[in-house]
Amino acid sequence: MAREEYIRQLEQTIGKFLEPLKGIPFTVAIKALTGCAVLAFDVSDDKNRKLLEKLKQTAQIAGEKAYDEGLFAARPNEAGNRIESLVLKALNQVGLKAYRPLSKSGRRKVAGYPDIQIEDEHGRIIYLDCKTYSTRTKGQTFRTFYFSPSRDPKITRDAFHLLMSFELDREVRQGARAYVPISWQIYTLDKLLVQVKHEFNASNKDLYREESLLAKGKIR
Repeated sequence: MAREEYIRQLEQTIGKFLEPLKGIPFTVAIKALTGCAVLAFDVSDDKNRKLLEKLKQTAQIAGEKAYDEGLFAARPNEAGNRIESLVLKALNQVGLKAYRPLSKSGRRKVAGYPDIQIEDEHGRIIYLDCKTYSTRTKGQTFRTFYFSPSRDPKITRDAFHLLMSFELDREVRQGARAYVPISWQIYTLDKLLVQVKHEFNASNKDLYREESLLAKGKIR
């Protein structure tokens, strides 16, 4: 009976551990994981207002380009990968120095948060993430933004963290159905609350073990 009670308590404890931790300030998470501060974006600051104007120009330029050409992707969120390059070009076009972030080790990494690193005329750093969504999914609660702990993070400086999002519709471009942006938004992430969701996972090496194999066959 003592062993059964121990197992029951262990199961309960593991179950509680796996429940998501909610309401964690994004600023706290970034500081804990990278040692870098998320700066508050004060719109009353003159430098910030000028920066925001350039970001608004960027969103308009990239959005119009994407509308004309179309974004060909299977799902709205995947179209975000297509629009990143347009935003990157537009940022440099309006006079901001923009590039793919360099990680702590000096590697230029594409995957993972954030998408783009910007340096303004005052030498300030801005991390920008690009997202796309369809009108009907904007209010849904599915996970669309995430970042993971890394030994070689892309965040290496105290900086503003901003999000540029595009609302998408479907139209015909080049004879095929494509996503096209119909509006854009710019958000600051310094007020964002995030959650941590624990999970059990395994690699292919863990899954495909010979001692667990029950059957196999050839197709050709």
